[in-house]
Amino acid sequence: MSVDDSDQGHATRTGAQGARVSGPRVLVAGASVAGPALAHWLRRWGAEVTVVERAPELRPGGQAVDARGIAKEVIARMGLDAAVRAACTDTAGAHTVDSDGQVLETFRADDHGGDGFIADIEILRGDLSQVLYDDTRDGVEYIFGDRIAQLAQDADGVDVVFAGGNRRRFDLVVGADGLHSELRAMVFGPHERYLRHLGQVLAFYSVPNEFGLDRWLLEYQDQESGRSALLRPIQDATRAMAMFYFASADFNVDHRDVAAQKVQLRERLAGLGWLTSDILAHLDDTPDFYLDQVAQVVMDGWLSGRVGLLGDAAFSSSPMSGQGTGLALVGAYVLAGELAAAGWDHDAGFARYEARMRSFVEANQEIGRLNARTRDVPGPDAEPRPDFAGEWFTELVGRAINGVELPDYAGVPDSTTSAGSPISSSAKQ
Repeated sequence: MSVDDSDQGHATRTGAQGARVSGPRVLVAGASVAGPALAHWLRRWGAEVTVVERAPELRPGGQAVDARGIAKEVIARMGLDAAVRAACTDTAGAHTVDSDGQVLETFRADDHGGDGFIADIEILRGDLSQVLYDDTRDGVEYIFGDRIAQLAQDADGVDVVFAGGNRRRFDLVVGADGLHSELRAMVFGPHERYLRHLGQVLAFYSVPNEFGLDRWLLEYQDQESGRSALLRPIQDATRAMAMFYFASADFNVDHRDVAAQKVQLRERLAGLGWLTSDILAHLDDTPDFYLDQVAQVVMDGWLSGRVGLLGDAAFSSSPMSGQGTGLALVGAYVLAGELAAAGWDHDAGFARYEARMRSFVEANQEIGRLNARTRDVPGPDAEPRPDFAGEWFTELVGRAINGVELPDYAGVPDSTTSAGSPISSSAKQ
């Protein structure tokens, strides 16, 4: 498939060993984690895949994300376990501390078989995105610096107009463009219909490691105000990732207005102790600032005609769950596999995808809501904080980490021998 010269963004596609692809033409919006992961599996099952990303290039850095339980199996089936682990933060664990830096509680990365509070696969979102892009770039068309401006569906396909002016036709379109998905708003309706804010705001950015951080995450929580400050190690030992949480039911700043966000962050963190003032001193110099409300996406269905959703665009569980990346990786595997197993019948494939994923998604969203409540500001009208000491919570965590079947899709032909190890036969349909 050639790329129209009228594209304003730049595109790359060479094809897998020059082989022609006989499956459907699928457009994926978003090149963070869910999009490239879906591209891996779609290409592997024979689809011709285009990924469009509005940013001019892959976005580096970002929050540290985790893979636990069944998500680690998906990474292994992709043949990317070694590459992902090589890019991990190598965090040894986490200490909660008081305002003087004295350790209150310790969590290790090898707790619960590597699936605990700090997972043994912990990687910056940008580094995971790079691994997935490097894995797929030779068989997938990537268009950076562009986005979907318009689309129109009919019984046989989707006509897409890109912001750069190019017009293309696809068999399927999948939105993997995050919490504030433009494609979701375009096809399914306004954000307010699906976003569920959890009363918290999260900010993070990289800072010089002038704090003596050495493989251990540090977290300070001020119980009276519900605010938290964290420092965590990254692969580059000369730098660290700073994070802040604060409670706010009415926080309202444009998620793209970085200057206004920084002003509000300083105001909301005034008087917070520990190392907060030293961390904020680097706020204007950081290259990778992010701030947004902590929110979930709750939808009754993830398909409208030939347009579907994946990852945070479909079912954000919020950073409070620690499972957003796991949901994206598992969802990509299941969606591509079910579409291929259904002979690319989008109605049947999406129905099976939703049936397999729904309980898994709901368990992770419940974890996110419970964790958000632990950070609520104490008061007469506040809900009681959850009591996690019980079998009910152990069972919920089990469903959130491993509560989905991974079929081996044994009847689906693998169109490429370069996409990694063969599919395991350990999880039969």
